[in-house]
Parts: sequence; structure tokens; C-alpha cells
Amino acid sequence: MRSDAVVVGAGLSGLVAALRLAEAGLKTTVVAQGVGSTHLSPASIDVLGYAPDLVESPARALPAFLAEHPEHPYARISLELIEQSVAWLRERAEGLGYTGSLRENLLVPTAAGVPAPTAVVPASMAAGDLRSGGRFAFVGLRAMKSFHPAYLAENLAQAKLPSGAGIEARAVRITEPGSEPDVGALDYARAFEDAAFRRAVASELKVQLQSGEAVGFPAVLGLDRHAEVRRELEEALERPVFEVTGLPPSVPGIRLFRALRSAFRRAGGRLVMGAVVVGAGTSERSVTSLSVRAAAGRTTAYEARWFVLATGGFASGALHVDSYGEVRETALGLPVAGVPPVEEPRFLPGVFDDHPMSRAGLAVDERLRPLGPEGAAAFHNLFAAGAVLAGAEPWRERSGNGLALATGFAAASHILEDAS
Repeated sequence: MRSDAVVVGAGLSGLVAALRLAEAGLKTTVVAQGVGSTHLSPASIDVLGYAPDLVESPARALPAFLAEHPEHPYARISLELIEQSVAWLRERAEGLGYTGSLRENLLVPTAAGVPAPTAVVPASMAAGDLRSGGRFAFVGLRAMKSFHPAYLAENLAQAKLPSGAGIEARAVRITEPGSEPDVGALDYARAFEDAAFRRAVASELKVQLQSGEAVGFPAVLGLDRHAEVRRELEEALERPVFEVTGLPPSVPGIRLFRALRSAFRRAGGRLVMGAVVVGAGTSERSVTSLSVRAAAGRTTAYEARWFVLATGGFASGALHVDSYGEVRETALGLPVAGVPPVEEPRFLPGVFDDHPMSRAGLAVDERLRPLGPEGAAAFHNLFAAGAVLAGAEPWRERSGNGLALATGFAAASHILEDAS
């Protein structure tokens, strides 16, 4: 099967790279084992939240951060390109209403009651910006066991904001109709798309609210009709409404995945799910094809001029540690950088310790091409993006979706340069 470009992985970095290539007129195929991290993580774009202290402006903080971390993936792309990638996403996910910029981080509440820095958020989260403080009521849904508004509110009320502003936060609970004993995020998202359900929720909630409070719901306010759901709740409650992201599955992340997938298909792209790369054809430092095994067991060779690895890190199985401590990249057997010797500690006792293995991944050149054993690009037509890259600690830096977006966008940029 022949394409201009094959992208491996359907997470944020893979879909961004693939969509950009398809929109430019390249015949593009995405092969992926699963949907990637979009269904697990918030849809916010965290460019740089901590370095190591709280970052108020990613644009101002990045130069000094990269001077201290020259092997970081952001060091392979420019600030201008990161900004371009954000502008591009806003246009492609127009229905999600992204707001914010690299000039200043917003602070949005997590389900644990922590003000979390993020550069760009969908419209459903924007009214939860805490930088100026304010009064907030967080809604507990009777059958949703994974969201605890009292815990959230208690922690948030004690938070110290850089501005010095105060936060008043409290929990309210409603016994919405028709609930089972335990209902998940997707079940509630579908329920909120029913107008009668929304009216019942708004009616019970409105009498509990106090003057000046913005209302935070768990992130379940609809899937396909989420803008309508939030708008009607704001009209009924006569105050701002926003979502707070919590445990997976991430409804806002699923919305983002669907938006990018739909745009990719409209652009003529082909998406093959349940597919695992099991080998590659190479010739003279070029990848000529990938052997891909489908869920049914059939193996197909996908030929292309360019390839992008957006396969994720250890969590997705793109990087694997065997019982002997050997670390390998599973798709093409590329060298993994940042791996301590077997005889040295790789993980420390504390969950939040600076684990020596945490920055392991693929080292890349200035065009995001993975390096081979000699330190040069292993293949001139192979690029990498997202969590498979070495040098970052996204959970510590709060940079995961920003890295995915920017490196996926950059990988596509390099391919388009070659194609022009």
C-alpha cells in the first residue's frame, strides 16, 4: 500500500502531523494500535508550567529553561513554531473554542484542587481561570464516584495564587434523575446532551448557588453538542459554567481526538486502527516501508516517501524495558538515549523523585530525525514526535500536550519542506 507519508500513532502528535500533511495535499496514512493519550489527558495545551517553579509566561521562561536543558525537545524547534502550532490548532479545532497564548499561563483547577498552569484551554475550561481569584461552586453528581467536589473545594480554598488574590470555593451536590449507582464520565456526557436532563440539573442546582459564584462541573458536559450544553446551563444558571478535568477517560480529550480525526478524514487521510508495526524495509539510510500487523493477524507493507514515529513512550509500549534491563524502541529498533547503565539506579524510591530513566527516549537532530548509533540521523526520511522523544519530563514540567502539538507540527513542517 503506497502513500506519500505514513504516521505511526493516533495520539495528539500523530494526528497533528498527519492532518497538516493531508491538508497540504500529501496522501497520508495513520496506522495506530489505539487512540493514544488524548482519551486519558486533558485537552488543554500545557506548554511549560514548571521550570521548576511555577511559570507565569512560557514565552519568557523557555529561553532560560532551554539553556539549562539543551537536550530537551523544545530545543529542536523555535518559539515561533510553537506559537504557529497553537494558532493552527485553534483553527482546526474551531468548535472547541481554544483560548490563551504562550504569553501567559492560565491557572485552572484540577480535580485535586490544585491551580494548574496551562497556556491554552478549550472554551469549556476558560471560566475556571483562577488567576484573579473569585468565588466558585463545584458540582458533585450523585452517581459519579471519581469526582469529589468537597475535596477539590477544600484544597482550592487554601491555594496560594501568585497574584495574592483569594479563592472562595465550596461543594454542592445534586441528585439528578435517572442515575445508576455508579456512572462514568462518558455516560454523563451523553446524559447532558438530553435537554430534559439538563433542565432537571439546572433546576435543582440553581437554588443552591450563591451570588457571584462561577460553577465548576466535572468534565462531562456533552460530547458532540458540548457547546450547546454549556451555553444552555449558563443561561439557566445565569452565571459562568466551566469544566474541571479529572480521572480518565477524558471527555475533553475525546472531543479533541474527534475534531482532529474528522478534519483528517475530510482532508482525504486514511486512519488504520488496531495496527502494530512489526518491521521495516530500509535502503541506503531511507525507510522504504513499514510492515504492519492488523488486529486480525494479517501483515501489510505500507510504502511511503516519509514516515513519522508518534508512538508514545514507556506507557504506550513504544519504549520497552526487558527483564535484563535492556531498553529498546519497539517499532524500528532505534537507539534509545538517556538510559543509565544497568548497574546504576534507574528509578528512585519516591514517586516524585528525579528518576534517572525519566528522560529516556529517541534523540533527534534539528529536523526531528532520530539519531543512529553514530550520532547522525538514522534515516533521512524518518521523523519523530511526541512522548517518544528524549530529554523531557512532561509530568514534572507540565509540558505534555504542548510538546505533542509542537513536535507533531514541526515534523510535518520538515516533510513539507522536503516535498516543496
